[in-house]
Formats: sequence, C-alpha cells, structure tokens
Amino acid sequence: MNKSTFEEQLAKNGKLIYTNKGDSMMPLIKQDRDLLIITPVEGRLKKYDVPLYKRDSGQYVLHRILKVRNDDYVICGDNRYSKEYGITDKHIIGVLSGVVRNGKEISVNDRKYKLYVHLWCDFFPLRAFILKAKRLPKWLKRRIKK
Repeated sequence: MNKSTFEEQLAKNGKLIYTNKGDSMMPLIKQDRDLLIITPVEGRLKKYDVPLYKRDSGQYVLHRILKVRNDDYVICGDNRYSKEYGITDKHIIGVLSGVVRNGKEISVNDRKYKLYVHLWCDFFPLRAFILKAKRLPKWLKRRIKK
C-alpha cells in the first residue's frame, strides 16, 4: 500500500480528513472519536486558529495558537500547559476548519465552538493550574516510589 504524507493529501484533495492520535487537544478533540478537517492556509493565521504543523523532528502536531508574533506563533494544546515557541509559517501544513463528531460537522465558525475557545484560552493561567493540579497526585506517587 502506498502511503502519502499529509502534505500530499492536502495538495491532491484540497483538504485532509483524518483521526488524531493523542490527547493534547482534549476536551475538544478526542482520539478515536472525532474526524478532523484540515484545509490549506490562506495568509497568516490568527489567535485561536488550530494549525496542523510539522516540527523540525518530522512529528506532526495539531495545537492551538495562543499568540501571533512577527516571525512565529506561540502554540499550545488544549490539554497542555507548556507553550511551544518558534513555530513559523514554514512549519504549517494546514489549519483546522471543522471537526466531525457522530456524523455531524462542527465548524470553527460555530458560535458554541468560539465560546469554548474563548473560555478555554482566555483563562490560560487558570487552565494551566487545573491541568497541573490534576497531574499532581500521579507526580507525587512517582516521587514517593523512588
């Protein structure tokens, strides 16, 4: 079977539809539940956009833009608290335009989606605190075992 890259599929079909692996974009996107619709990028991306990008290591990542800077973006997964810096337009392959859940498409222009994005991202320090607090018991357990 001939495998093609995300870039090739996007160029060939004008969009890319795939299921994600991992939990970094929960609670919005859940592994093995949702289909993601990725479309080509037109110009610079904006705060809250969700680019599909390829790290220098070759790893594909889908995370949300928290800040647009002159030469790069500050990006973080919805289920993460560590920000990633240095992602430039050359890394970006496409941008999330919708999520298909239970056969129904949720557009990134949907009012409920935008409300989620603002609540989840505008309170990033609170979100980071909550995520760290959730992980604290596991961290303590590992430390005690050592």
